[in-house]
Amino acid sequence: MNNKPVILFDGVCNLCSGSVQFILKRDKEKRFLFASLQSTYGQSLLKQLDLPTELYEGGKVFTRSTAALKMFSQLKGWSWVKIFWVVPKFIRDAVYNLIAKNRYKWFGKKEECWLPTPDLKARFLD
Repeated sequence: MNNKPVILFDGVCNLCSGSVQFILKRDKEKRFLFASLQSTYGQSLLKQLDLPTELYEGGKVFTRSTAALKMFSQLKGWSWVKIFWVVPKFIRDAVYNLIAKNRYKWFGKKEECWLPTPDLKARFLD
């Protein structure tokens, strides 16, 4: 298996799909791979680890705000987000959970998962 970090995302969530597209545009080094939670890979990994997750990297699972900070801090021009590491995890996760709980209401939901273009397909695990 590839050693690149894998970002798991809700493929029907507009916010989540938009975040993936945001990361794809800025991840010029192609550091990340992606898998929707609805994909075979995503479901298999969730079952194997017995927990919801957002980032799987180097055999470790990162969740909620930690996953988000880890992802964004690796994007060119976004290292400034590292400042948020000083915010206690319980506060970061409370904000993350509030957004996650309301993501469909605030940002909407698709009927089907967003599909990458053919040139981006290699960055997605199924």
